[in-house]
Amino acid sequence: MVGASVGFQCPACVQEGAATVRQPTAAFGGAVRSRPVVTQVLLATNVVAFLATTFTGTGVLFGGSPSPLFQRLALSPSLHPVFTDGQYTGIADGVAQGQYYRLLTAMFLHFGIVHIALNMFCLYSLGPFVEAAVGRLRFAGLYLLSGLAGSALSYLLGPSTELGAGASGAVFGLFAAFFVLQRRRGADVTSISVTIVLNLLFSFSVPNIDWRGHVGGLIGGALVTAALVYAPQGPRRSLAQAAGGAGVALLVVAVVLVRTSALSA
Repeated sequence: MVGASVGFQCPACVQEGAATVRQPTAAFGGAVRSRPVVTQVLLATNVVAFLATTFTGTGVLFGGSPSPLFQRLALSPSLHPVFTDGQYTGIADGVAQGQYYRLLTAMFLHFGIVHIALNMFCLYSLGPFVEAAVGRLRFAGLYLLSGLAGSALSYLLGPSTELGAGASGAVFGLFAAFFVLQRRRGADVTSISVTIVLNLLFSFSVPNIDWRGHVGGLIGGALVTAALVYAPQGPRRSLAQAAGGAGVALLVVAVVLVRTSALSA
């Protein structure tokens, strides 16, 4: 028997009753969850990746002397020099040579503790809000597509032999998501607008910051979130949202193919 508010019920009765209860959904689709599990997993993944690259030789403060693991996973558009213990040891392949996984893995690498601290603070601050609004699965897709959009634009416009890394593209996607969500709800967007503008100014004015990844993530996050929050309600809402996400994914693929073709010519 199962204890109830009044008396006891048999397990079969409890299961039958639970099957008829409509599960609450997030504001724009997806089940309501009490814990931001996806945000927590992303935070943990970034921290583990940072520790792994640090323990294999990457500098702690500013990411100097990147380890072999870092060089293997970072975003590199094309052939790039490899250094071991500060010494040149050869040439390695990049995305243009078929290592497309770098577009994804670079999202979880960082150039030093300050870099990861800033990105993880933003993820910790915005992630739970966005995840609660759109649900876990949609939030995961939003984060990954934003990061890939940032990697794609960096790949398209960045130097062909430099390493790139960071969750900044995905974080800028969360900035855009927060803005679009607030606009959709009719809430004030002044603070997030100022945050976006200041971060863009910082991206363009400070040397060695990949503004391309930031802008790409901002655009990708805005497009994906718009597809989520403006999809018509009804039984086909999830299909429309998935179609919007697929459209952004196809755009990312197109950008990558254009750059690959140019580097391979």
